[in-house]
Amino acid sequence: MLHATSRRKSRFMIDTDNPGQQTHALIVAAGVGARAGLTLPKQFEMVGGKAMVRHSVESLSSHPAIDQIWIVIAEGQEELLNRALGSGSAHKIVIGGATRQHSVFNGLTAIRQQGGAENILIHDAARPFLPHRVIDRLLERLESASAAIPVLPSVDTMVQLAGDRLERAVDRNSLWRVQTPQAFAFHKLVAAHEQYPADENASDDAQIFKAAGHAVAAVEGDEALKKYTLPADFGGERKRHMRAIRTGMGYDVHRLAAGEDLWLGGVKIDHDKGLSGHSDADVLLHALTDALLGTIGAGDIGDHFPPTDPQWRGAASARFLEHAASLIAAQGGVIHNVDMTIICEAPKIKPHRSAIRQNIAEILSLDPDQISVKATTTEGLGFAGRKEGIAAQAIATISLEENG
Repeated sequence: MLHATSRRKSRFMIDTDNPGQQTHALIVAAGVGARAGLTLPKQFEMVGGKAMVRHSVESLSSHPAIDQIWIVIAEGQEELLNRALGSGSAHKIVIGGATRQHSVFNGLTAIRQQGGAENILIHDAARPFLPHRVIDRLLERLESASAAIPVLPSVDTMVQLAGDRLERAVDRNSLWRVQTPQAFAFHKLVAAHEQYPADENASDDAQIFKAAGHAVAAVEGDEALKKYTLPADFGGERKRHMRAIRTGMGYDVHRLAAGEDLWLGGVKIDHDKGLSGHSDADVLLHALTDALLGTIGAGDIGDHFPPTDPQWRGAASARFLEHAASLIAAQGGVIHNVDMTIICEAPKIKPHRSAIRQNIAEILSLDPDQISVKATTTEGLGFAGRKEGIAAQAIATISLEENG
């Protein structure tokens, strides 16, 4: 059963006329989370400031190689998903089955009905913090293999028990922890699911793929991809150890000039003068981009988009902001809120503030209440007071997975 949402199209969707050549991601979020003992199904519980499923959606949709997001949910969970994702998410919904295996097959069937794909990543929503580096490894491995899974070594002593008694030690060097997402050649995975016995229940898709006679390659996983399963996983202690709070600040100035368009926060404003610069000179988005880059120590906007490079002449500054957000997502980071101040005598910002907030919220896949836009004057003092230019300052707060 397929439901298409009306949400904003992902900025990374490409080649929509030929879906069979795309890489799709299928997020499995149809469980009830009985073992977690929570009020809501665990995929909709808050983790790191957002619903758990939203972390996976944002990480996958911000990766430039992922062309379409599909989310498998249980019947009746549509409203929970809509509340969890907020505005700005482009995805398609599939209703799952009685088991994880059935849910994945429902998703694969829906994708095939819509034209199929070249590659598919299957990811469990219970693993919210998905670094881009894992996606990169999987897709690179798919260039020479039909399937790839992320794994981590077992670092503890491993034993086999008989009841509650120690039976024997097991060589941990031969045991690896398997994670998601798992990446496959789409049509081979569909065929493997169709061949798999209906009365057997596989815990992941790699087992189904291998049962069909295909080889499964392994790549390095990531500790950030820990699975949330038990009540203790949702406790504040674990979240404190996993997340570090970072802040970044940004400031920018552009000169007002006749004959230029005035862009602020990605919104074109009618005015007798516009801002002059190499790109569209959106001083507000430039300040915010620098603030976000600052949260992860990634330099400033000029390091990533040099004003000497002709390809950025007249470019929309939203591209710079999207890039900064994708770098944060690639490190498992979560943007919590941004606060900006525009400094100018004219034009009046208040009539445009709501549109600016909404536009930035869509670019960053945040709710509008996570975006603050203010304006002030300099009481006629300085370049801003003389209406020679506009300045903007911004501060951003994110949380980031801690190392070690």
